[in-house]
Amino acid sequence: EVQLAESGGGSVQAGGSLRLSCAASGASGFTFRDYSLGWFRQAPGKGREGVSCIAPGEGRTYVADSVKGRFTISSDNAKNTVYLDMNNLKPEDTGVYYCAADSSPYQVRVAQALKAMDHNWGSWGQGTGVTVSS
Repeated sequence: EVQLAESGGGSVQAGGSLRLSCAASGASGFTFRDYSLGWFRQAPGKGREGVSCIAPGEGRTYVADSVKGRFTISSDNAKNTVYLDMNNLKPEDTGVYYCAADSSPYQVRVAQALKAMDHNWGSWGQGTGVTVSS
């Protein structure tokens, strides 16, 4: 199992920016580059939404239409860390953001084909809160 530790959430005004970080660690043999890493969010009273994901070994990424042009996902493979840069934040971006990891390196390809992220990921972080005020 992979352990995920998110950080970087907070409160900002509309139009502001935040950077979320997710540090991944695992048992002996864990290879960050072999996994898929992703970000999901859950707004108050709503279901969980896939936001963006990355295949660190390929550099392939997927970004949901709802945040395209405003959010960017990246990874630092040397630090086993994935980032979500969020710009031009809107009140509707408010929610708890969860980092997820999956041992399949193909989650990005699945998302690109389906135009939506699969929700069946192997490991989840505890979540970090983002509040955007108008």
